[in-house]
Formats: sequence, structure tokens, C-alpha cells
Amino acid sequence: MRQHKGDIVALILLGALSAKCHAQPSSSMPGSFAERENQTFVALGQSTAQLYGPWQFKVGDSPIDQKTGQPLWAAPEFDDSQWEKVDLTPTTGLVDPLTGQRGFVPGWTLKGHPGYWGYAWYRLRVTVQSSGEELALAGPANVDDFYQVFADGNLLGEFGDFSKRTPTGYYTRPMMFPLHKEADSRKRGEAQTASHVFAFRVFMLPSTLTEVADTGGIHTAPVLGNISTIAAKYQMDWLELVRGYAMTVAQIPLLAVVALMAFTLILFDRSDPVYLWIGGLYLLQVAASAASSAGTFTQLISIRENQFIDLGLLTSLIYAGWTMVWWVWFGRQRPTWTPLAAAGLGLLYLLTIVVGQEMIVALVPHRIAEAVLTGSAFVRLAFLILQLWIVGLGIRRHGFEGWIVLPAVILWGIRSFGPELVLLHIPTRWEVGGFSVRLAHVSNLLLAIVVAVLLLRRLLKSIQSQRQMALDIKQAQEVQQVILPESRTELPGLVVESEYRPAREVGGDFFQVIPHQSDGSLLIVAGDVTGKGLKAGMLVALLVGAVRSTAELRLEPEFLLQALNRRLIGRSDAQATCLALRIDSDGTATLANAGHMAPYLNGEPMPMGGALPLGMLEGAEFSVMRFKMNVHDKLVLISDGIVEATDADGSLFGFERVHELLRADTSATELADAAQLFGQEDDISVISVTRTVVPERASVSLQKQASIPSLRHS
Repeated sequence: MRQHKGDIVALILLGALSAKCHAQPSSSMPGSFAERENQTFVALGQSTAQLYGPWQFKVGDSPIDQKTGQPLWAAPEFDDSQWEKVDLTPTTGLVDPLTGQRGFVPGWTLKGHPGYWGYAWYRLRVTVQSSGEELALAGPANVDDFYQVFADGNLLGEFGDFSKRTPTGYYTRPMMFPLHKEADSRKRGEAQTASHVFAFRVFMLPSTLTEVADTGGIHTAPVLGNISTIAAKYQMDWLELVRGYAMTVAQIPLLAVVALMAFTLILFDRSDPVYLWIGGLYLLQVAASAASSAGTFTQLISIRENQFIDLGLLTSLIYAGWTMVWWVWFGRQRPTWTPLAAAGLGLLYLLTIVVGQEMIVALVPHRIAEAVLTGSAFVRLAFLILQLWIVGLGIRRHGFEGWIVLPAVILWGIRSFGPELVLLHIPTRWEVGGFSVRLAHVSNLLLAIVVAVLLLRRLLKSIQSQRQMALDIKQAQEVQQVILPESRTELPGLVVESEYRPAREVGGDFFQVIPHQSDGSLLIVAGDVTGKGLKAGMLVALLVGAVRSTAELRLEPEFLLQALNRRLIGRSDAQATCLALRIDSDGTATLANAGHMAPYLNGEPMPMGGALPLGMLEGAEFSVMRFKMNVHDKLVLISDGIVEATDADGSLFGFERVHELLRADTSATELADAAQLFGQEDDISVISVTRTVVPERASVSLQKQASIPSLRHS
């Protein structure tokens, strides 16, 4: 089979050039007119002769000689005079439309056998004058798809595996077959004349019919010559094959570089999955190139295996991958069913390749397989339409950001419909500097460049966005520091100390210390919102504002919690534990709790009933208790970040350590330090309130304030 995939690794350039001469008929040779008409006469010195023929040709397969076990059509005495004649002389300037190889001759589909696949035979009688050096035959460098070659009824060799009922073939590559040595009586170096009958048994796969309109059989003439010159010819054929595919060599490192670049960019922006998608997509293309390379230059992968792996499985994943890349690129918004559509189209495309390329021979009739393979073009068209739709929605939402993706999709479409352009005889291959350049090469190169530019541009925008976000977080952190009270507040009869250690730049714990000048009371509100980071910080700002505004109306802790609960109801993922404490000037305290940790009084936890956090249930009831703080009593309020601190072994700081430290009269700073050093996991906040002796002057002042009627209650 002619290898026409664009992803090939070329071998090391070999070789030396050899002199050639055409086979020349000689009227001086003996024999009847019919014998001369069906023979080719060649005279060999240090040269080769291309066996243009005309060859005797017949479709079908030979019966087997029961005596010799060899095909009857390979026997030299077999009468092939009634067979068709095929001249393998190439037309000047005609090259293989798929590979770009020179010396191309159209196949049997254009010579009276359209739509035929299977076995066919070529036979040629050759009379050779040679110097006596051992002869060799160079197999056709371009053939559909694989063959056995016989000389004088004996099997010289084969390209492909004919041991099974349906032969296993490989993509065509140069082959050479030494002829059997002449009898020992012939002296080396003496001129000799010998007649040979060469027969080629060719098999073409049904899938080859779908490539171009000129498939079938031998496309370049075999070459006969001395073994040394045939060896040089063999090397030259490799050079010709390399020349046809050398430009594809650059694609493999190019694809690998794009994949590496995409995977590298994820290190700069781990939140954007598009880099992983593109990196994985280009790795698939590298894998497809490797499979195609192994199928082209080795016999490790057969044609059908290569078709399934490269044309089928990997190509299906690549097509679906491009669709997912643009869907992820534009934020995975609409259409939401894109992943299912991409997976379904990929599976459908794989099915059309398996059936249409007749990887399972005789599974369906050839005409049905052709129709199914034609359907693969409609699947590719569906992929293109889906990608254009995604990009169109991206243009509507993002404007210029969507337009810059459009060239990449168009290049992908051009690359994907290359086979159809070949069938329409639209040029898709050009000669540049002695090398074959295909449309796939150009589109792949341009697509890789466009994708690389898009990735770098996306990364720069992401870095700018990250810098702006960092600035926003910094400003939010500064705002949060402003709304926090001082770490130490001294009031008549009370000393308040506080420590706040956010786990991130912006924390989710909050507390407020609000003294009331009219009656000398103190309101303390402490809480912990769900989540961390900027979102939690914004919710903290909302609650602090609500605390301040509500405290201007009433100072009752239960009323305050009910007001905060109403603020959070209906907001998505907006819940918070909260504790509100009011301490009057005489030490009477009222404590309302909404799911927050119970405070510690003189090192012992206070027995409070449970309650739901804020934002969980409209009209929720909260636990309330009243108690008296005497002089020198110390009340400590903590967040769950203290007890949930975790060390390297996974052990929690726990309630016991908190209890032990507080009984030892540990300060707020010392308790926060201990939890942070143990292993901070969450925001840490500690508030301690100590009842002190009220100075006499301050006590008289407070009594006077209490005797003045409040305007709020007048």
C-alpha cells in the first residue's frame, strides 16, 4: 500500500547512485514472432534494467499445482498469451498523487477493472545477457498493496505475510531479491545469456480503493541487474521514499514541543485546565505519528493495525479532543452537552473507519463499506460544525477573544478534509527544494504556530488576572485589618485582649468589640463563616456591617443573631457560626450562641445548649444563657481553628490542650501561638475578657450615666 499519512519518521539518508539503462528489444534474438512479442531482452553490464514490459496481466488468483505445490501461474511454461497486457512505462512528469514519488504508473482501476480488489498476477519473460555476476531483482517501490515474486516458478521472496487466508500487508518500502545462482559450470565474469520468467502475485486490500482513483497493483516497474547495482538501486529507492516524506520529520518534534509547552504553562496557572487538554491532544498526535512511522519503515505494524490505531482510534480521540479544547477554552458554558456530543461523534467516526476501511474483511459488502466510509466525511463535518458553533458562542460572549480562535478551527478543517481534496484532484502536494510538501504539513505547521500564540496570549492574560486578583486580595486584607478591633481594649471594669491569625491572606473569622457609652455595657460578637479566602472575606465584611448597624438599634444578643440570620437566609453557601455576648457594667452577662464554640469561664467550658448556625433556617432559635462575671473572672472565646490545628502526624490540638492551657491562665496571644505552632489549618481567633476592679471615679461616672434617661428609650 502506498503510505500517504503525514506522520512518518524518515530513516537515515542512504546511498549511492547507480547507472541505469532501459530494457531494449533486440531483433537479432532467435524465436518466433509470438515469442519475441511476449519477451523482453536486456543486456546488462554494470547497470540495471527497468522491466517496463509489457507485462502479461490477469486479475484473480492462480490454482495450485498439486505436484509442486506452487501456483500454476508462476510456472515458466504456463501459456499467458491470452492475458491482458500492462505497460509499466511511466508518463513523463507523472508522480504519485499521494506520495509524490516519481516514475508513477496508474493502477488497474483505471485500466478496465474499476472497483476490483484482491489478487492479480503480472508475468514477464526476460532474456538476459550479463557478465556472469549474480543477478538480483528490485521489487516495485510503489505497489498496492503487497506481493510475492517468483522467478522461473520458484518463490524468491515476498513483501507481506501470505501464510494466512487473507494476507497481512505492510506499507510499501524498497525490497531486493537475489536470483538463484546459475549452475557451477558457468564461470564468473564470462558473458552469459539466460531466459527468466518473472511473476508477481499481488494482493490489494479493499480499503485501498477509497484512497484515490488510480489504485491497484504495481505502480513502478521492478528493476533487474547485477546484485551490486541493485543494492545501489535499493538504497536510491530508500532515498526516494525519504524524499517523499522528509518534510513530515519536522512535524514530530514540532508536535512534541507544543505538547511540552502546554504542560509547562500549567505550572504558571494551575487553575486553567485548557493547558492539560492541549498538551494531551498533542501527545495523541505524537503517538499517531509514532504508529504511522512504525507502519511505514518496519513490519512491526500491519496496514490494518496501523489503520485502526492511527486512522481510527487515535484520530477519533484527536477530533474529539479538539472539540473539547475549544469548549474548555471558552469556559465550559454552552453548549453543555458538548462532551457527550464529542464522545459520540468520536465513537461514530471510529466505527466508520473500522467498517469503511474493511478492517474485518467480508463483514459487509464492499459497496456498503464505501458508503460507510463516505459517512466518515460527514462525521468530520459534524465535528467542524460543532467547533464553529462553540467558537461562534465564544465570539458572542468574548468578542475579540473568540475571533482569534477562529483561524485555528479553519486550519483544523483544512487538515481534516485533505483526503477529499485528493479525490477531487485538487493539488495537496508540492515540490519544494526537492522535497514533497503536503497540505497537511502546511496546515499542521500553521495550526501549531497559532495554538502556541494563543497559549502564550492566554497565559499573559492569566498572569495579569492573577496580579489583579492578588491586588484585590491585598486590599481586602487591608480592609479586614481596618474593621478588626485593637488587640487590647481597656474599659472601666473590663480588659479585652484579642488575637487573629488568618489561615490565608483573607480570613473567615470575625469579631467586634462595641462598648456602649450610655450605660457602660460592652457587646462582643465573634463568628466564623463557611469557607476561606476572598469569598469568606466578603461575607465577613457583610456580617460586620450588619453587626454595626444592628447594634445601633438594640444591644440584646438574641436580637442581634436573629438580624444576622435574616441577612444570610437565601444566600448561596452563606452560613456562619456566631456568638453574641453583652456584659453590663455590674458584670451581668447575656450570651446567645448560633452554633459557635462555647466560651471558657475561668478555664472551664460553659454549659451551653446547641443551636443551628446562621443562614440555615429562617426563624431559627438560638441558645441563650445569663451569668454574672465577678471581679477577676476571665472569659475566653475561641474559634474552631484552635482545636482543629493539626500536626505533621495528623493529631489534633484538641479540647484537652485548650482546657489545660486556659486553666493555667494562658493569655490570648500565648494560646494562639500554641495552636499556630502545632499546625494551623484554619483561621485562629481568641478573645479574652477579664473583669477588673472599677476605679472609684469611674464608678461614680458610670452611676451618673445610668441615672440619665436614654434618648433611645424616652
